[in-house]
Amino acid sequence: MGKILIVTGGSKGIGKGIIEAYLAEDYQIFSISRSENHNLLNVNQFKYDLSKTDGIKNLLIELFKNIKSNEVEKITLINNAGTVGQIAKIEDINEIENTLKLNTIAPLIINSTFLALTQNWKAKKHIINISSGAAYKPYSGWTVYCASKAAIDMMTKTIALEQDEVENGAKIIAIYPGVVDTEMQAEIRKSDKANFTSIDRFLDLKTNNALANATTVGKQIFDLDQSNIANGSLVRVKE
Repeated sequence: MGKILIVTGGSKGIGKGIIEAYLAEDYQIFSISRSENHNLLNVNQFKYDLSKTDGIKNLLIELFKNIKSNEVEKITLINNAGTVGQIAKIEDINEIENTLKLNTIAPLIINSTFLALTQNWKAKKHIINISSGAAYKPYSGWTVYCASKAAIDMMTKTIALEQDEVENGAKIIAIYPGVVDTEMQAEIRKSDKANFTSIDRFLDLKTNNALANATTVGKQIFDLDQSNIANGSLVRVKE
């Protein structure tokens, strides 16, 4: 069994790029996503909406039944699934809860369950949380998204402290992938400027072909997973 990857939101975008990178390095892949991608071969796909947080723990317990812990030398969990949610001034947003469930509560539950299920494993354990520059840079119209990603960063740093205190603890980092050419970016570009005053920057990135490629970003994330970056680090991928 050797090397294992568990990734959320793996059916498209950055998640698909991540899967391609790890498949090329002979990892066994488990993907959790709202939709399946039938073009992804040799991937164990679990179809699940992670905004339905009540069922996440049991889903992971079922997933782990496919893994023989004594045969694993390394296991990496990547919390990639996320949404920008409704783009508007905070007083006009009416879907706060689902955005926070997917972006923040789901990773908290997944990290908690993953660490509980692997706490006695001898394997090397890594967690990567996909964050965003929006975690530290405010954007008008993105209050909920920015807040959810800021929570990811503090989650990462705090879990790292805890894992440093236990024997064979996990290494956890957060990665800022940059502005990547994905369906989420396409949706952002459809925003009304009255709701998202920074839209011109994102339109210009697309016009100037300056968006990062999901396949390239997936490979960069893989490379960071193999590096000696300190536990709890917040890392940008190379531009």
